[in-house]
Amino acid sequence: AAREATPWSGAGAAATASSSPAAAPAAARSGAYKHLMTGVSFMLPFVVAGGLLIALAFALGGIYVYDDAHKGTLGWVLFQVGAKAGFALMLPALGGYIAYSIADRPGIAPGMIGGLLAGTVGAGFLGAIAAGFIGGYSVQALNRHLRLPKGLEGLKPVLLLPLLGAAITGVLMLMVIGEPMAAVMAALTAWLKGLQTGSAVLLGLVLGGMMAVDMGGPVNKAAYVFSTTLIGSGVTEPMAAAMAGGMTPPLGIALACWLFRSRFLAEEREAAKATAVLGLAFISEGAIPYVARDPLRVIPVCVLGSAVAGGLSMFWHIGLQAPHGGVFVLAIPNAVNHVLLYAAAIAAGTGVTALGLGLVKREVAAPKVA
Repeated sequence: AAREATPWSGAGAAATASSSPAAAPAAARSGAYKHLMTGVSFMLPFVVAGGLLIALAFALGGIYVYDDAHKGTLGWVLFQVGAKAGFALMLPALGGYIAYSIADRPGIAPGMIGGLLAGTVGAGFLGAIAAGFIGGYSVQALNRHLRLPKGLEGLKPVLLLPLLGAAITGVLMLMVIGEPMAAVMAALTAWLKGLQTGSAVLLGLVLGGMMAVDMGGPVNKAAYVFSTTLIGSGVTEPMAAAMAGGMTPPLGIALACWLFRSRFLAEEREAAKATAVLGLAFISEGAIPYVARDPLRVIPVCVLGSAVAGGLSMFWHIGLQAPHGGVFVLAIPNAVNHVLLYAAAIAAGTGVTALGLGLVKREVAAPKVA
């Protein structure tokens, strides 16, 4: 049976699995999206750890810390750990846990092997996703149709299913889909690196706006995953736009609570301080209580503010090496290439969100005195 492991919750990613009966409908969700999100949830810690280690390496040794001239220094060592270990395990984790979600433990080895091969042939995260689904569904099919004598059934999950699943996934990756996927990934990377200003701003508007559509839901995750997986390919501008877009909703709402007090309930104004801290830490879920009370007004305004932040980030060609951390990453030298401009982009998006909420939200009726 397919299993959805409890995802790691970060960057606006809401946990989707629980052992409680109330969560049964969510846990019972099936299909490609559930499997993909399980893979992503296990991949993200590798991306976060690897990215922050690389950022720390740049802080200690400068932007060229990876050069052999720095070999043996702490910065060089941290870069090796982050780039050669953390990022190297990103694709196997993605492929392995997609397959795990489909076929349980026997799918892990085929998916991870396929994900590793995807990195080897240059197929990137697209190849790892394909490998995860191939490995998972092939093992699932083998488990259903492979019949053994009762005394040998115990060999299936530990020997036959991983062996045959890995063989199928590896052969298809190296002989059929690896090269086409690598070509697609290379074209995508080249297109992103060669974006002209107008196209870059449009991409920033889209990514920033997507981060505010559902505050941790599928649209938010799609923008975040797209951006984080590109860091390993050396394309860091989308990550900056996505993080700016994810920080803006809670920050803008908190600012609106301060500027337009009459538009918010007393408990909303009281919670605004915590909401601001969540926004600074790049936790978009801080905006959810406000969205839930007035979604038709709050969501469009948040999308607009986040789109402004993401568009400005791309317009100024801001690159972000770390996939998480919020404003606290700005203190790490070289983690962001234009710190002041990035802060200005986030501030602009926050201001647009706050002013927009002040325009569209109605004043809260004062409580009647008994």
